Amino acid sequence: MTQRTVLVIGGTGTVGKRVASRLRDRGVPVRTASRRGDVHFDWEDPATWGPALDGVGSVYITPLDAPPPQTPALVERAVAAGVRRLVLLSARGVDVPGHYGPDTVISRVHLEGERAVRESGVAWTVLRPSWFAQNFSEGAFRDGVLSGELSLPVGDGRSAFIDVDDIADVAVAALTGEGHDGRVYELSGPRALTVAEALGEISRAAGRAVRHRDGGEEEFIGRMAQWGLSTEEARMWVNALTPIRTGRDAVIADGVERALGRRPRDFADFADTAAAAGAWKD
Repeated sequence: MTQRTVLVIGGTGTVGKRVASRLRDRGVPVRTASRRGDVHFDWEDPATWGPALDGVGSVYITPLDAPPPQTPALVERAVAAGVRRLVLLSARGVDVPGHYGPDTVISRVHLEGERAVRESGVAWTVLRPSWFAQNFSEGAFRDGVLSGELSLPVGDGRSAFIDVDDIADVAVAALTGEGHDGRVYELSGPRALTVAEALGEISRAAGRAVRHRDGGEEEFIGRMAQWGLSTEEARMWVNALTPIRTGRDAVIADGVERALGRRPRDFADFADTAAAAGAWKD
């Protein structure tokens, strides 16, 4: 029996590109969907959704974080097109009031998406990861690492940063294996670190000194404005960092072990791997 194509929405992003690569390595037919993927996909242009979903059996969904929630409409279109399995990348703490401080947008958007896949009538799995370790190597924190100083308004709060390779492994297991239907996997690394401790691991692995400085929220917002972000966008960043600042992201979750039967990768291993790959070379 020929295996139907897996659509990876956000297939050129941090997690999505890893999901697509792993599926291809397994010989699974894959279609990446994004503005630069195998097929053009734009969350804000529903006309692009149909061609992406054509002939697809399963979908990995990297949702649009901004309101209004688009995932419910996409799920409806996917089920109508014959999709029988959905794996949704959500976020940790979206069901916990105050997890993101006064902000309710992040939680509302993700919870609407989760509700849609739960009520879709097809097989589904939800992934709720903590902050990505790869933010330090290929995301928003990398420039600070390269400059030698990362300024974030998180104080001595901790996060159980997760290696996105673990997220991708769980996603592929859910897309291709048995025993993951109807599961919500809370995903984290095996230990919680302050940002200063995380940078200490990076300094060790990369052979360059990097320190953390907390200049406060208003300074952070002002610096974001200098980089072209609006005050509203900068405030969303502050709210998104709330789980680190409060330590709510420090709780160790068992989702990787439940899904894969092994412990998640440690931040030190992430730092060693990223440094060997040249992530922090100028």
